[in-house]
This record gives sequence, structure tokens and C-alpha cells, in this order.
Amino acid sequence: MANGVDMPLLGFGVFQIPPDVTERCVKDALSLGYRMIDTAQVYGNEEGVGKAIAECGIPRKELFIVTKVWLSNYGYEKAKASIEESLRKLRTDYIDLLLLHQPYCDVYGAYKALEEAYRAGKLRAIGVSNFYPGRLMDICRNTEIPPMVNQVETHVYNQRFEGRKYMKELNVVPMAWAPFAQGRNGFFTNETLVAIGKKYGKNPSQVALRYMMDMGIVVIPKTTHKDRMAENFNVFDFKLTDEDRAEIAKLDTKEPVILKDHSTPEATKLILDLKEMLEKSAAEKK
Repeated sequence: MANGVDMPLLGFGVFQIPPDVTERCVKDALSLGYRMIDTAQVYGNEEGVGKAIAECGIPRKELFIVTKVWLSNYGYEKAKASIEESLRKLRTDYIDLLLLHQPYCDVYGAYKALEEAYRAGKLRAIGVSNFYPGRLMDICRNTEIPPMVNQVETHVYNQRFEGRKYMKELNVVPMAWAPFAQGRNGFFTNETLVAIGKKYGKNPSQVALRYMMDMGIVVIPKTTHKDRMAENFNVFDFKLTDEDRAEIAKLDTKEPVILKDHSTPEATKLILDLKEMLEKSAAEKK
């Protein structure tokens, strides 16, 4: 990253994994060789991640833990308190990478808290998630410590060639959520990925991961099945040719398939409605 800190190109994501299953999944992933775990405050499973990394027997310095500040915790004071809460739940003195989860609400107040925690050594790196080029350019030009990572929906159907051009210019590492497009558009049976995979004895998921990693995109595939975790990690023993990559590049539709462009009013409304729904649910539980 821009600050010289190394991060793995391949990690394990825990989005939508139930809290009571997360600990087992993270332990399985770590036992297979994964060293980066990606979670978020809104996922509700930071505690499961924390328990797993505390009990796995792997030195903390060998692990790379990523989490994200949710919209309900934006603003300087709320974000500052939420960082301490994430540290507690993750059972760690520091977080390797902390991201702002969405580009809405009091972004700059929250980011100030990230900068402060970074200077204090509580965070090894900071960044953002779901920031499209214009929004990313804005925050990079108006902060003392520019984001080092931007995590966005990226997969073979939405390869973000244009967006990654700006990330490179800004020295921001691209990180892909939903690298398998959540199985949409026939991802797991895509003819191009299947055909290329047959040449190397690999499946479409492995081909897609190798392709993105070759382009310097950090990937965090998610599964609750240990055998699939092993498959997703088994991508270091083959190389794609220029011809392979050219064929995969043709799959790009330049459009997200999971969540519409975050710069649109529809996407903004969807995310803010989710924020309000979660806040209401949390208040009712109290």
C-alpha cells in the first residue's frame, strides 16, 4: 500500500456469515493458509472473527484483519467510539486495515477519526469502500492521509478498468468484494471461464481469482464450506496467458450486477434505507 505496509492479495470474507458460524469458518480458513480476514461492523460477526484469531495459535503479526465503519457510526465522535468497539470485539490492539463502508453521511468526520487512530498506531492502514472515481478523487485530495485502499464490487462482469485507472493515479489499492458476482449471470458455468479452467485443471472461480490477482486486485472470496475455501486458495500454482486474459476481459459489461452505481439516487436511497432499518431494529432490541 501507499504507506509501505504489505497486505495479502487473497483473503477470506465473512459477509453474510451468521455470527454463530463465523468463528468456525475463520478457523477453517486460517488452517488452510489464509492470513487476511475481511469483516465489517454491520456484518454483526466481528466477535466471531476476534475469537477465532485469538484462539487459532497463529501469531497476530502474521494476520491481516480488515473491518469497516458502518454509516450509523459516521461523524468524528461516533466513529472514534466505534473503532474502540471493533478493537474490543476483534480482541486485538490494532486493526490492519479499517475502511469507511459507504460514501454517504458525515464521511469527513468519520475519516478524521480514522486518521487519528492511524497516527496513534491503532490502525496500520486506512481506506474506503464503495467510493466511485469522483468521490474517491475528492477524499484523496481533501484529507491529510489519503485512503490506501478502495473496496468495490469487482468481478469478471464488472472489471472497473476506468475506475482502476484513477485508483492507480491516486496510489489506491483496488479490493474486490463479491469476486464471484455472488453467482449471478451464470458465473460458475461461464463458458469462457470453464474453457480456460480446463487447460489448467481449475474451476471458473479459481480462474477468476487468478485473473484479478494478476491485475493487482485484492480478492476476498466468501464461503462457509471448507472444501471450497481450499479450492479458492489453490490459485498459486498456475499462470494465465495473455490470450486467456484477453478473453476474460471481453466478459466485462462495465456495469455492477449486485448493487447499482453508488453515485445514483437509487443506490443512495437503498443504502440509507438500510441504515435506518438497522438503527430501528437495534433500538427495538434495547
